[in-house]
Amino acid sequence: MSWVKNKMPEQAPQERRKNFSEVALGYAPDTAQNEAKRCLQCKTAPCRQGCPVGINIPEFIKHIKEGNFDSAITEIKTKNNLPAVCGRVCPQEDQCEKYCIVGKRGEPVAIGRLERFAADHSRGAESKTPASTNEPYLGKVAIIGAGPAGLAAAGDLARLGYKVTVLEALHAPGGVLMYGIPEFRLPKEIVAREINELKELGVEIMVNAIVGKTFTIDELLKEEGYDSVFISTGAGLPHFLEIPGENLNGVYSANEFLTRVNLMKAYKYPASGTPVHAGENVAVVGAGNVAMDAARTALRLGAGNVYIVYRRSEEEMPARAEEMEHAKEEGVQFRLLTNPIAVIGDEKGWVKGLECIRMELGEADASGRRKPSAIPSSNFILDVDTVIMAIGQGPNPLVQQTTPGLEVDRRGNIMADENGKTSKDGVFAGGDIVTGAATVILAMGAGKKAALAIHEYIQKKNTAKRI
Repeated sequence: MSWVKNKMPEQAPQERRKNFSEVALGYAPDTAQNEAKRCLQCKTAPCRQGCPVGINIPEFIKHIKEGNFDSAITEIKTKNNLPAVCGRVCPQEDQCEKYCIVGKRGEPVAIGRLERFAADHSRGAESKTPASTNEPYLGKVAIIGAGPAGLAAAGDLARLGYKVTVLEALHAPGGVLMYGIPEFRLPKEIVAREINELKELGVEIMVNAIVGKTFTIDELLKEEGYDSVFISTGAGLPHFLEIPGENLNGVYSANEFLTRVNLMKAYKYPASGTPVHAGENVAVVGAGNVAMDAARTALRLGAGNVYIVYRRSEEEMPARAEEMEHAKEEGVQFRLLTNPIAVIGDEKGWVKGLECIRMELGEADASGRRKPSAIPSSNFILDVDTVIMAIGQGPNPLVQQTTPGLEVDRRGNIMADENGKTSKDGVFAGGDIVTGAATVILAMGAGKKAALAIHEYIQKKNTAKRI
């Protein structure tokens, strides 16, 4: 048995930095089967403890090994409504693959790549789970936000026999899958295909529906006849450094920059109606996956130099190792131990530089990372004409502010128990709106837990009515 993963075919760096086509090209069937043969089929299946949605990982890998690809995707879809998405963007190295026994001696089995293969190979044709035939419906549920948590909950509730309506504020469903993750990492056709499968289960999706304006939660419960509401609005409110010059032309939040490019197709301008100013020299402040996405997108839009500006060292960078490596291969330049202190503008109000100060690391702070401190008199100016802030996001407060009785924490995140139950009767919440910005698969896990809790809540309420 090989102790090394089968390599994922990819576009060459010098080619992919010029286009928005997918970087990773996926396994061929024979490669997938060879990778599946590396799985030891452990009886205890420790890999499953790292999967937030509980996929029977050894079982679907066994099907791939035996060439039963449709059986593999059928097994996956008993737990995961978005396998082609998760196979691409989930940090498997910190989840399922982290617990793989093979990884104790070599590289773990490429569970994520195999999940992607199964989803892509099937194209969903023979593997769809039929919608519940319960009539009348067991109840009526409104889901606020068509991101990963909302879509996961919607699929599970539809299969249980509920009439599910998803209310999405933007003009396309998918949440961060559509507006946040670039086309070269997650093609939008893939997202649309998996959402269409949810629609075929009976899930209704209403776009351009802003809860807090179009409807309030109380109106949904009292006037529109919904038995329960699940809030999954994510974390879409960008953070800024609050340094001088952040209001200059050419300063973006990563959220705005990526939304313009991904959802509004700014990379096709003028064929699309949304322009985006990428600039010749771009500084991206931050070092998470969103920062990597923004930096790699700027390169593809024609920037000559793109810098990741981060106040700590590479060891402390929160981005996935794979995303950092791809960024380096494509030519993104890393300015580490560097902290911005002001954005410099020209006489016309456009960015012309980013003033920074050099940093050094001390003892570890509460996050476990070494705390940075400024080196006196080490200021310098990085010559850039665009600055993208990618330092995190928080909750949009609209739903919370328009929902009496809904408790939030000091950051504005909705307070909910482990099953998504909030302080307001009949209202559940999950995903980034509860935890703060996290991963796609963790949000999906929260959506699945909430779906089961909503089912139990509605059935208990219906039983009480009959008594």
